[in-house]
Amino acid sequence: MAMAGLYRRFLPSPPAIDFASSEGKQLFVEAIQRGTMEGFYRLISYFQTQSEPAYCGLASLSMVLNALAIDPGKKWKGPWRWFDESMLDCCEPLEKVKARGISLGKVVCLARCAGAKVEAFRTNQSTFDDFRKYVVKCTTSDDCHVISSYHRGIFKQTGTGHFSPIGGYHAGKDMALILDVARFKYPPHWVPLKLLWDAMDTIDESTGQCRGFLLVSKLQRAPALLYTLSCKHESWIGTATYLMDDVPALLQSDDLKDIKDVLSVVFTSLPTNFAEFIKWVAEVRRREDGGQTISQEEKGRLAIKEEVLKQVQETGLYKHVTEFLSSASSCFCNTSTHAHNDKLPEIAASVCCQGAQLLAGTSGSSAQFCCRETCLECIKANGDKPITVVSSTVVNGTNVQGIDVLVPLSEMSLSCHDCNADNYIGMYPASSDVLTALLLALPPETWSGIKNEILLQDMRNLVSRENFPTLLQEEVLHLQRQLIQLKRCHEKKLDDELEEPEAPSLSCL
Repeated sequence: MAMAGLYRRFLPSPPAIDFASSEGKQLFVEAIQRGTMEGFYRLISYFQTQSEPAYCGLASLSMVLNALAIDPGKKWKGPWRWFDESMLDCCEPLEKVKARGISLGKVVCLARCAGAKVEAFRTNQSTFDDFRKYVVKCTTSDDCHVISSYHRGIFKQTGTGHFSPIGGYHAGKDMALILDVARFKYPPHWVPLKLLWDAMDTIDESTGQCRGFLLVSKLQRAPALLYTLSCKHESWIGTATYLMDDVPALLQSDDLKDIKDVLSVVFTSLPTNFAEFIKWVAEVRRREDGGQTISQEEKGRLAIKEEVLKQVQETGLYKHVTEFLSSASSCFCNTSTHAHNDKLPEIAASVCCQGAQLLAGTSGSSAQFCCRETCLECIKANGDKPITVVSSTVVNGTNVQGIDVLVPLSEMSLSCHDCNADNYIGMYPASSDVLTALLLALPPETWSGIKNEILLQDMRNLVSRENFPTLLQEEVLHLQRQLIQLKRCHEKKLDDELEEPEAPSLSCL
């Protein structure tokens, strides 16, 4: 009796060679001996089948992210943090991907949103020889993986555009092992590398651009923040749109005479929900994950954050920002970020609630969390300097959980010996820190509308990154890319370009 539907496809061979065939096994053994299968082991450990016919890009990316041991920072199911296709939705709605598939540019966006380092190339931006060099580089190590975007028709396979990771390379035969995530259709298979290049050197009709490949790796150091800015978070989107769209127009006013006027124009019109944006350095963890100890990894991240804060505060712009915020004449009352609200006890509860949302994977949703109790503590061990911890019991309906927020110090010289709130004033990142960083991250053309030439030059000198320490330069550039990305999300014009504004990764300040 005939049954409706399809059960797999026969793999056209040649040109492909089935990985499980005798010839495929021999290629595998020889490639291992030549050291070009190093990336295979981690990939095969996390090899998955795409859960929807159009999810090849999402499956390939989640497989690579898990192989690189990148923490998504939010739950998959139960208590587990794990990359799954359903979590890769910050650059393109899943329903749209399910219906139409996904383009190369959107996969690049997703990889960066997930916190990976990405280098992307279309075939018209690279050469076959360069492609081979990248394949060799990533198959002789386990800290870099190649995702290929190609047209199946070149291999005589059914279907059109497809994504899959490259699992290995055979130098003698010049063949690549494709770990096809559509395992319901074709098994992993070897193909001639030149033919794979030809399959990538085709036009994606949905974008009118060439296909290509991605090099995905883990950031060399922990990002300075817990999370990457999300297109779903209303306060982040509104702030990015205001800074990128509204500020340049506001700066064209004839009334700007000095730096204080510039800051007044920028700060007095900030979105009302900007206060949510300043929770930018929270290191959030479940209490049962840490207890009363601080891991070396956590200490390392806090140290990076504290160094970034120190470098922000050493800029000339920071001095102007703090003077403005402390001025009695400044009118900064339409947001809750005025200086007198920069007290850790007053924001601790909301930070913990936001952290609970992040850990639950519900950031930006309507899920309501509230704090039952909050306490400030200091943890100090083995002669280390004290670390400020906000501990809170967070409630969401019947669900109760303990949340810790590790707070980097903004001023190193202050001591911390009890839970008296007055002892914490000025010790943690405040509005002046994040506002300075945001202004430093704005594109240079933001200030071009200032009509007073002397003032324009003064402002450009203040925001110039030329003489910044390397760490601050990197972090500001990361944040600049985030702002651009969020603005595109808001406009729903996230294009399919692979270019990025100078910075090498998508972690944020």
